[in-house]
Amino acid sequence: MNRLTQLLLASILALFMSAQAAAASKEEIDAGVKEALDTLYKQSSAAKDLGAKAAGILVFPSVVKGGIGIGGEYGEGALLVHGKTAGYYNTASGSIGFQLGVQKKSQAIMFMNQKELDKFLSQEHDGWKAGVDGSVALATLGAGGQLDTETAKKPIVGFIFSNKGLMYNLTFEGSKITKLNKDK
Repeated sequence: MNRLTQLLLASILALFMSAQAAAASKEEIDAGVKEALDTLYKQSSAAKDLGAKAAGILVFPSVVKGGIGIGGEYGEGALLVHGKTAGYYNTASGSIGFQLGVQKKSQAIMFMNQKELDKFLSQEHDGWKAGVDGSVALATLGAGGQLDTETAKKPIVGFIFSNKGLMYNLTFEGSKITKLNKDK
């Protein structure tokens, strides 16, 4: 392993270890969730319309992904039900394959009916796995910023975005979402 690879690997490992050590406070998460949703809704009125109909919205304002061959991602967020915080969660996943670098993104998962939200809530302590416990339809925007009509009909719709816009060729599959204890 050359020196540059060792340095990059050490940096990525430090990034993920610091993410765990410097867990955000409830107030920091709430502020990030509001900012992330505002960003998404400014980018897409269709997302805003869908959000208004959702039984619950799980928002991760900052998910950091990185790797060199072996990678991982981690982020903290909150579940909003009727616009109010109903709980705090983290998302984490690992991967193996060709990958190099670090990426930061935001995620929003909209539970479009009470049945899917209840199913998520029943799994929250053991961890809810995207693609296993619920299939998340990744939203893509067509002409005029409109959602694909088939995606908009799905029971769980997810958005992956950044300050620069919606991101493509990404997935929620393999992400494990677990409830955080933020009573402190």
